[in-house]
Amino acid sequence: MRHGNKVNHLGRKTGHRKAMLQNMACSLIEHKRITTTIAKAKTLRVFIEPLLTKSKTDSTHSRRVVFSYLQSKEAVTELFREVAPKIATRDGGYTRIIRTGYRLGDNAEMCMIELVDFNELYNNNAGKKTTRRSRRGGKASEGATAVATEETTTAVVEETPVAEVVEETPVAEVVEEAPAAEVVEEAPVTEVVEETPAAESTEEATTATEEEKTEE
Repeated sequence: MRHGNKVNHLGRKTGHRKAMLQNMACSLIEHKRITTTIAKAKTLRVFIEPLLTKSKTDSTHSRRVVFSYLQSKEAVTELFREVAPKIATRDGGYTRIIRTGYRLGDNAEMCMIELVDFNELYNNNAGKKTTRRSRRGGKASEGATAVATEETTTAVVEETPVAEVVEETPVAEVVEEAPAAEVVEEAPVTEVVEETPAAESTEEATTATEEEKTEE
């Protein structure tokens, strides 16, 4: 059992474990991110972060101390020339562990460990955060633009109101142009009756028959 043992030996002897951490630290410094298991990444973070803190002071002593752990001149040069200026303003937390799933063979939980200041994607998101802060002043401008658009819409509505359209073509005027009463006056039924009355025709017919009778 591992009660009270805070060091994860990773199933290796001391020499094998130190060599493995040296190689992983050099790869992380060179490539800025590597993919490994969660257990190895957590052990590597404990191993490399004190070296990153030591690299902030560029001196012969610091270089010799870092070299005693890494055993690679190229990694030490890369660390003090490129990595140290990037992490100069950071007080700690130089690495980030991102879980990526499980390995296909033994189902080990995998992750990607990287240097925080060399992630361009996350740095772009940080830039977006600053733009969000600047957008607070822009929100007022957005509100002003919204008010301006509302004013323009109301102005358009005032230019073409519904009441004016109704006044242009009212129903009352159409009725006045062709009223039903005038049509009746033009051709009244009474005049037609006066032209050919039934009473006059009967009287003429009776007088004609009486004249014929007298002649006989």
